[in-house]
Amino acid sequence: MIKRIAFEEWRALARDRAAVIGLLLLTVLMLVAALTAYEQQRGANAERARYQAQSNHEFQAQPDRHPHRMIHYGHFLFRPVNPLAAFDPGIDGYTGSTLFVEGHQQNSANFGDVRQTSLLLRFGQLTPAFVLQVLAPLLLVFFGHAAVARERESGTLRVLLAQGVASRQLVLGKLLALCGFTALMLLPALAGLAWMAASGHAPWLPVLLLAAGYTGWLLLWSVGVVLVSTLFARGRDALLVLLAVWTVAVILLPRWIPDLASNAVALPTRYENVINVQRDYLALGDSHNPQDPKFAAFRDGLLKQYNVTRVEDLPVNLKGLVSMEGERRSTELFNRYAAAGMDRQQAQSRLIDHAGWLSPALALRRLSMTASGTDLASFRSFLEQGEAYRYALIQGLNKLHAEEVHYADDGKAGKENRISNSHWQGFPPFHYRQAQVDEILLRAAPAGAALILWILALTGLTWWLGGRLGRAVR
Repeated sequence: MIKRIAFEEWRALARDRAAVIGLLLLTVLMLVAALTAYEQQRGANAERARYQAQSNHEFQAQPDRHPHRMIHYGHFLFRPVNPLAAFDPGIDGYTGSTLFVEGHQQNSANFGDVRQTSLLLRFGQLTPAFVLQVLAPLLLVFFGHAAVARERESGTLRVLLAQGVASRQLVLGKLLALCGFTALMLLPALAGLAWMAASGHAPWLPVLLLAAGYTGWLLLWSVGVVLVSTLFARGRDALLVLLAVWTVAVILLPRWIPDLASNAVALPTRYENVINVQRDYLALGDSHNPQDPKFAAFRDGLLKQYNVTRVEDLPVNLKGLVSMEGERRSTELFNRYAAAGMDRQQAQSRLIDHAGWLSPALALRRLSMTASGTDLASFRSFLEQGEAYRYALIQGLNKLHAEEVHYADDGKAGKENRISNSHWQGFPPFHYRQAQVDEILLRAAPAGAALILWILALTGLTWWLGGRLGRAVR
């Protein structure tokens, strides 16, 4: 009986030209969004790979120089685009993708898409994630709101109940039909994700996580639409309620709750942060001056370690060692401020995640960005990996300064103190490490649990109301 009811509902949808056209338009929009996003992602990756190769070549091709000049010459690092960013770009459009690394300085990432393109990007991008998160639920609302209410309005519900059809069978049949409609909407996205995994562009587990998340999201809306249609005797009333729910859950809350989190956990402005860092950095001393009183204890310790009384008698260049110590101290300072800023941003993110238990749209966004590698944790990983590379590079150059340049000649007029450029060619290039599968699952687990809880709650409520539908008619 449930299958028969679902089949009749399918026939009604098939006869409704608006439903067929809406489904076709959504499919076309999904394909256009997927192809456009994939092409943009592929182009961005190719461009960044080209720039990274060019930067590596220019760094290694530098002529013979003093090692400290190479420290100030610096190097560029580019973050590769995650393959699944074509499905959900997440916060990538708002964060930088390029790091300039140099000595005595920890720079932030630059060249975010929002600053490079039209301000319209702030209103959202046409991506598969946007289509499924925002437009697909709206389509379900328009073509499913009268699924049960239509039977009550037309008077056929009494006839069906009189013929022995259980009210729960009717509700489940309508739900089964709407789930079939949902499957057709999901099909292009699932096919695209399967192609990315099968072709080796993306690992299987994040792809399956995305597929499960969006399947659960649209299943949740299917159940919710049938639930509201069961509650109201008129389809018009059900439509108005569902549109209000869609507006609040999909449009308002995902924008309002991040604002509340920003107000609850305030971040210092960029200028405040720069002033505080510069003040503490100057208090560390001048690592360019080996006679700076701030490094007196370090200098005395070196003399004692090598059992000499003059810095000229040291087997290594004191200036290079002081530079290494200064870089160590300044890096600890930079990392402390950077970690404090990121911790506050992640505290904001946790507040938004907690709201995912109240709004499944927020839970889905968290799961989607985590699986796609476009969330805050992925961006922080890029910054931390870039900083680790910067520190190793600068300290490597400082070590060359200490071991390859003689202290007696260092800085004297007429003395170039250059070393062979073969030393620059020995530094390894930067390789960005994507998050491991277990990290992705751990970060996505709370959002997935929130979605499951919402599905179970709405399904249970629909089952209970479906049993009471017959009594309400009588």
